[in-house]
Amino acid sequence: MLNQLKKFEQKHRRKWVLFIVLMITWFAVHTVVMVIDGVTDDLEKSDVAVVLGNKVERSGEPSDRLQARLDKAVDLYERGYFDHIIVSGGIGEEGFDEADVMRAYLTEKEVPIEKVTTDSNGYNTYMTAENTKSLQEDLDIDSVTVISQYHHLTRTKLAFHKVGFDQVYSGHAEYVELRDVYSVVREFVAYYAYLFK
Repeated sequence: MLNQLKKFEQKHRRKWVLFIVLMITWFAVHTVVMVIDGVTDDLEKSDVAVVLGNKVERSGEPSDRLQARLDKAVDLYERGYFDHIIVSGGIGEEGFDEADVMRAYLTEKEVPIEKVTTDSNGYNTYMTAENTKSLQEDLDIDSVTVISQYHHLTRTKLAFHKVGFDQVYSGHAEYVELRDVYSVVREFVAYYAYLFK
């Protein structure tokens, strides 16, 4: 009886070890693919760029992370990859409308104000995708270039595909920070939440 119990425990321990090894492997492979996808810009001429919002400092200036996204949009706009930019965000803890701050930054960089559309209800990635879809007819959008941090782009492209965009391209912000370690782990979970949404 004791031997049978030991065998049973060993069998279940092996199953748990195998499960943990598989989960770690899955996470590692997913993360490598996500990072490579994120840092490899997929650039084609598109109808609009969508810049996803992020923190605005208490001074009212874009955070470094957000500024890097906007700088990427300016660079690609000047290189002719798109003629219109949608800036999407919500009102953060600091009390600023991210979309308005983003538009002001772009116009300071000499992007004409009529070329920038604000989405002030982009409180998360999926909402940004849905809000862009609602602008599709007005702005004659068939193709989109999404701009965000590298670790965020795989999930962002998934969201835009799920709401009905077939042509989704991407450009990553040239900004890396220690916080990315947390963000990469978070994106692993968030990606599958969106996949099965």
